[in-house]
Amino acid sequence: MPADPSDPHAWLARAYSNLRLAEHGRGKDVMLEDLCFNTQQAAEKALKAVCLFKGLDFPRTHSIVRLCDIVESSGMTIPKAVKLADILTQYAVQTRYPSPVEEITQEEYEEALALASKVVFWADTILAS
Repeated sequence: MPADPSDPHAWLARAYSNLRLAEHGRGKDVMLEDLCFNTQQAAEKALKAVCLFKGLDFPRTHSIVRLCDIVESSGMTIPKAVKLADILTQYAVQTRYPSPVEEITQEEYEEALALASKVVFWADTILAS
């Protein structure tokens, strides 16, 4: 059954799915760049879930900072740990295709995973309130 795109819980479920892919997707032929893409997607979808939950319109964007700005414009305070996830925006496009950009390191992957987790868990607490 298709999910309702106006349902913030559907967006949060997708965020958790991307987070799980990022956490457990390691394998012989899996690139860290692809896992980092999933961390960005998890954070983006979690923030969009919060926007929907709060009745806020949002544009089609991969920008974590833009989504944070929209949430904050409603008077909500976003924790610093969530705002730091803006670094994940670079993984929305840059790492999805072959490019001359340097490969993602294990340390960068672990940081991306930690940041995305904070965003998703924060969004979950908002939707649970």
